[in-house]
Formats: sequence, structure tokens, C-alpha cells
Amino acid sequence: MPEGHTIHRLAQDYADCFQNTAPAVSSPQGKFSDAADLLTGTPLTATEAHGKHLFLRFREDHWVHIHLGLFGKVTFGPTPAPPPTDTVRLRLANDTAYTDLRGPTACALITPAEKQAIHDRLGPDPLREDADPAAAYRRVSRSRTTIAALLMDQKVIAGVGNVYRAEVLFRHRIDPYRPGRDITPAEWDTVWADLVALMREGVRHNRIDTVRPEHTPEAMGRPPRVDDHGGEVYVYRRANQPCHLCGTGIRTADLAARNLFWCPACQKPSGSV
Repeated sequence: MPEGHTIHRLAQDYADCFQNTAPAVSSPQGKFSDAADLLTGTPLTATEAHGKHLFLRFREDHWVHIHLGLFGKVTFGPTPAPPPTDTVRLRLANDTAYTDLRGPTACALITPAEKQAIHDRLGPDPLREDADPAAAYRRVSRSRTTIAALLMDQKVIAGVGNVYRAEVLFRHRIDPYRPGRDITPAEWDTVWADLVALMREGVRHNRIDTVRPEHTPEAMGRPPRVDDHGGEVYVYRRANQPCHLCGTGIRTADLAARNLFWCPACQKPSGSV
């Protein structure tokens, strides 16, 4: 599932291509046809992201809510657009660009009140200007749940997925199995600030890179990572490979129905020697 930086990048891309234009809106698949007929030829006035949710505003109060889920894909291209396939849920097209949405978990026309209800159930998003990290910490600090699970809970913090969760915990030497209530305010502040910086870079470069300059392949004289997910990382999807810092084999385990990755030496439990 795409992480939050991807959704914020999509919001930017939609805005760059279509904001302040009146694109043709269609649903070749047919599942969004009624809404597409209502929106086609009307101005796209804003785009917005919160966590893994994307919002496109037409006119002043018509919001399209998109959640890609596990299988959703968005592709952009220049016009003239090719004939759409019958898997396209939503196509936008104007004189210069088109975009196709396929396979989303959600694609619906919603009211402003329905949109606000989605925001209300989500935690703060490190990429939003209105984010309140203290609100997230209040939930973290009261919980016996592991910090690794809390970071993936979209009600606690929105937009963090499996990659950012594993990497930020490694970068701050935090045992992923520590209960949230054992995370200190200072630790939370550094984790939050790091997520803001890492995810902003993710938006900028449209990929996740988490290694510090001194640990890049060039700096360490090691081969670059070869992985479909791209980007240089410390632990994510590196099970049994040596840690870049200490050489210990990276471990993996199932946690909250997702694969967790960590270094048992660099991320020792509190109080261990």
C-alpha cells in the first residue's frame, strides 16, 4: 500500500496538471459514471491529502475521495490520451494532460461533512501544516501497544506505513516492541521531526530514502540496493542481511499483520546490555 508521501505527491501532480482547469471527467469502468457526469467540464479547484487519503475538489464543495488501498494505481500522461481500458475507474483529461485511476479501494463523490468525518478519524499527518504531534503523543503515551504497531495505526498518526515505521525506529535505536507508554517526550519529538523530514524528501523525490549521507553506497563502498521498492534503507526488506552499522543480521517478524524489520543489536530493548 502506498505510504503518505506518495499520496501527497499525487495531490501535487493532480494540481499541477488540472487545477484551475475544467477537465473532462469519465469512468470507463462505469463504477463512477454518475459522479463523472456531474463533474465533467467543471473546475478542479483544490487537491489535498491526509495520510493515505486523497481529495480532489470540484467547484466549491464537490469532493472526490480516493484511497488507493493495496491495488490502486494512478498514471499520468500528455494528451492526446490513448483510448481508456475498461479497468479505468476515473479519468481526468484536459488540453495538455490526462490521468487514469485503476483499482482503488475507494473512489467516491462526498460532501464536505463526509470529508470532515474522514479527517476526524485520522491522526495527525507529518506532511500537513495543521498536524499536531502532541495529539499523537497523547495516544502513544497512554498505550501498552508496541510503538511499531502504534506507528502503523492511522488513528494515531496518518500516512506512516511499513517502510517509514521500520526505518524511523532504526534511525533512533528504538526497540520496535517497546510499549508506547515507555516512549519519552524527547524521543517522540525526535521521531516526529525525523518523519517530517524523511517524508518531505519522499514527496520531493517520489521514493523513500532513509540512510544518512555517511551510510550511502558511495560513502560505504557497498553495492546499491536492488529492490522493486527502490530507495536506500537500513532494515526494510533486508531480513538476514548485515546491518549497515554493526553487521548483525537484520531480523523480521509478523506484527499487526505486517512484516516488521529491525536490527537486534542496534535496537536493543530498554535495560538490556
